[in-house]
Amino acid sequence: MKLQMHSIHFDADQKLIDFIQQRLDKLETFYDRITEGEVFLRLNNNDGIANKTVEVKLFVPGATLFVKEEAPTFETATDKALDALTTQVKRHKEKMMSH
Repeated sequence: MKLQMHSIHFDADQKLIDFIQQRLDKLETFYDRITEGEVFLRLNNNDGIANKTVEVKLFVPGATLFVKEEAPTFETATDKALDALTTQVKRHKEKMMSH
C-alpha cells in the first residue's frame, strides 16, 4: 500500500517510517482494496506523557477511514492506530459486502 508520511516540525528517521509502513501493510490482509494512505506524525507540546500523536487516513473505495492516537512513543501510537483501523477496515468491508 502506498503511504505518504508527514512528520510535523521534526524529521522522522527511516527506521520509524519503515516500522509504520510495515505495520499498516498488515491491514491489506483484511481488505485488499485500500488504495492509499496518509500518516501524520506530531510531537505535542504539552508536558504529558502521551506526547506523540499518529494520525492515519486510509482511502478505500467509497470512504476515508481515519484514526488519531496518542502515546509515549510513535511505535505504541502506531500499534493503537492499527488496532482501531483494523476494526474500521473490517466494518467497512462487511458494509460493502452486504450491498
